[in-house]
Amino acid sequence: PLQKGDAITLIAPSFGCTTEPYLTRFEAAIKRLKKEGYLIIEGPNVRRADGVCSSASPQERAKEFMDAYLDPNSKAIFSVGGGELMSEMLPYIDFETIANAKPKWFMGFSDNTNLTLPLTLLCDIQTIYGPNMPSFYEKPFRATQKDALDMLSGQSHFEDYPKWTYGTKKTQPALWRPRFNRERIIVPHNFEKPVEGMLLGGCLDCIANLLGTKYIDASAFFEMHHDEKIIWYFEACDLNVLALRRALFELKEAGYFKNVAMFIFGRHLSARDEIMGVNRFNAALDILGEYNVPMLFDVALGHLGPSIPVRNGAKCRIDYDGSKMIMDYLD
Repeated sequence: PLQKGDAITLIAPSFGCTTEPYLTRFEAAIKRLKKEGYLIIEGPNVRRADGVCSSASPQERAKEFMDAYLDPNSKAIFSVGGGELMSEMLPYIDFETIANAKPKWFMGFSDNTNLTLPLTLLCDIQTIYGPNMPSFYEKPFRATQKDALDMLSGQSHFEDYPKWTYGTKKTQPALWRPRFNRERIIVPHNFEKPVEGMLLGGCLDCIANLLGTKYIDASAFFEMHHDEKIIWYFEACDLNVLALRRALFELKEAGYFKNVAMFIFGRHLSARDEIMGVNRFNAALDILGEYNVPMLFDVALGHLGPSIPVRNGAKCRIDYDGSKMIMDYLD
């Protein structure tokens, strides 16, 4: 567990913090976490934008991560941003060294799926699909930031959030607090009782792009955990409903859902509309219905905040009380 007084290392495996509103939020977040009692170590790339659509070259970003993970003075690693081309650093990550090192928390959102899921599948360590560092600018913390810190500190019970928003207008000040004004409406399918299993997932855009590479090869992981049922959770950023359907089909045909116990779908950013009769519900049901497992749609997860943090590789009990999703971690 992360404790007050521990050091958190900040890295930029995708975008660095160089533009607004992220730079102002980044500075405010550092002050907030220091006030909470944490020590902050900045990696060399967090204030850079020198790479192709990224903070630095793939080699530099990989080195920043490796150095942070192997630093005995640091207890956790927070990504400072999402982005577009984080996957290009993966060839320069030494996953074998990571697997044999003392486990350390890595937390990031969106493009950071390129690390959160491979680290779990290839190194058998838990990661947190949760807020990037600039999200901690809010004062006081919202539930999603508080939940992330509570998760890091060892708490096990979490509930999703009653309201959400389509986001903040670009004309708002950098430190503006988004107004959560839309009511939570979770759509259940085939859900009758709590489901237990191991959580795996993240941003479906990134997962689909990694298919066919060694960085998402789950064969050894599934063999090691052959008696575990899997709870897959997905949210999407740029995928429309047709791309969402294609991604689920590709994962199914690649054998990732053989031991599935449940599917959880967040509020997809670009897949809210219907295209030629395909919507976010039948895109999943048509492809995944044959598994005859429970599904929850439109939970508080994804690019339409707030988003609940999730522990990849952790055993969890998922319940739905007719209104909200409840998560109790079992390890």
